[in-house]
Amino acid sequence: MLDFTSYIHIFFTLFSILNPIGVIPIFLAVTANESARRKKNTIKKTVIAVLIILLIAAFAGNYVLSFFGVDLDSFRVAGGILLLLMSINMLQAKTSSVKTNEDETSEAVEKEDVSVIPLAIPLLAGPGSISTVILFSSDISSAIEMTIFSIIILVASLSILPILFLSEEIGNRIGTTGLNIATRVMGLFLAAIAVKFIFEGTLHYIKDAL
Repeated sequence: MLDFTSYIHIFFTLFSILNPIGVIPIFLAVTANESARRKKNTIKKTVIAVLIILLIAAFAGNYVLSFFGVDLDSFRVAGGILLLLMSINMLQAKTSSVKTNEDETSEAVEKEDVSVIPLAIPLLAGPGSISTVILFSSDISSAIEMTIFSIIILVASLSILPILFLSEEIGNRIGTTGLNIATRVMGLFLAAIAVKFIFEGTLHYIKDAL
């Protein structure tokens, strides 16, 4: 049975991986030509898409792993490596190439609707977020825990709303340096979480081998 501290840990892990603060520069770039009303609609659609993607990962992720014959420990190590790569980029205040690259960002600027692609996926609910949700859901053993986990996903997704709504004000007040500092701090925590996933997966392998 997961305790309150575990749920807090899950929330802050998801928030760090979603990293809405780090998405602000790209959001401002891809919505530069949109009216204020359209930006609000884009943000709402983005949050809904993130929520749906993460909930699907939570409820169907383990079935997908079983279908492809991937054991949980292998996925835990792979997910940890993926998060570690993302965290290294965040520590350098860069957008991870795991999420998107310059060509994809440039293409997004020309799109009419950027809410689902690239904002929701892969910038926010990318491979790192999806794999982490699957790993957390694998440790859940009851309907009550899954309900609480779903609420945590909801709250983490909704936390994107005020940050993107105030993206211009945040960008103007704290500037590029402030955004980079926030990204680096979350990257540090994410690196520690990544190492934990890799260690746990490797440890289980060693125990099974012995």
